[in-house]
Amino acid sequence: MTSLSNAEYDRLVAAYRPELLAHCYRLLGSVHDAEDALQEALLGAWRGRSGFQGRSSARTWLYTICTNACLRLMRQRPRRMLSPEHGPARRPDDDLGEPVTTPIWLEPWPDGDPAATLIRRESVELAFVAALQHLPATQRAVLILREVLEFPAADVARMLDTTPAAVNSALQRARAAVEQRVPARSQQAEVAALGERGARELVDALVTAWEAADVDALLGLLTDDVIFTMPPLPAWFDGRADVRRFFAERVFATPWRLTPVGSNAQLAVACYQRAAHGDAFTRGAINVLTLRDGRIAALNSFLDPAWYGPFGLPEELRG
Repeated sequence: MTSLSNAEYDRLVAAYRPELLAHCYRLLGSVHDAEDALQEALLGAWRGRSGFQGRSSARTWLYTICTNACLRLMRQRPRRMLSPEHGPARRPDDDLGEPVTTPIWLEPWPDGDPAATLIRRESVELAFVAALQHLPATQRAVLILREVLEFPAADVARMLDTTPAAVNSALQRARAAVEQRVPARSQQAEVAALGERGARELVDALVTAWEAADVDALLGLLTDDVIFTMPPLPAWFDGRADVRRFFAERVFATPWRLTPVGSNAQLAVACYQRAAHGDAFTRGAINVLTLRDGRIAALNSFLDPAWYGPFGLPEELRG
């Protein structure tokens, strides 16, 4: 292959775009930032397509451009985080605080495109992506390129304009730092332990309890140390007692309808809240469930309407 024609470039981008977007999300922790970085990268690739000489694979070429576009964006953005990293837990009767609109929150990742989930589903789990955000930019890129995408060290060195020895050193430091921040068992392992039927029954039980405003049934699905988060609101709650009270007094003050969705390769539900007038239920949250030993250890409730778009959810449910 001496250079890429327009048609060849279009076919190449169509084949790799989903996994490239997932790569950008892992690096940036934001679907919207990932889209921006990918758009910049593909524009750069388009402009430079005539210079592609086939000395590396087309996949390596695209990942090089995308990784470096993400690295540039990472230098301009604060790191993304989950609510417990932002501040201490609150009491159920505390003020929830004003939404934090600066780009600091880890955003939910919509499942659904098989091409984007072929490579290590645990690599888009909330805990893993959140742990990545603590790494320096280059270490973050090295860990993903080597551990998730399994590029050889020599290829990664060329992609990042460094040496294989530097890549291996960065990988060791990054691996040790991430291992300190992620649970011993991934969500893929937790769901596998439940089995397909058990996972479906857990989601069904959550939907039934939530829609019936049955606090006791809901609490029966949670671990003792469950947390409930609500970004972009800074408030979050720690432990069954505070979560119980918050749901009883505030969440269940209005009716809800829930529907299962896929997010971050974890169990998740989209939550629709009863509108003030009429019988419509409007989008209120995407709740990503973190499991431990068959129970829900975290309800990560993403409230920002801007995060719903990539999930393709209807704005309303009726009845």
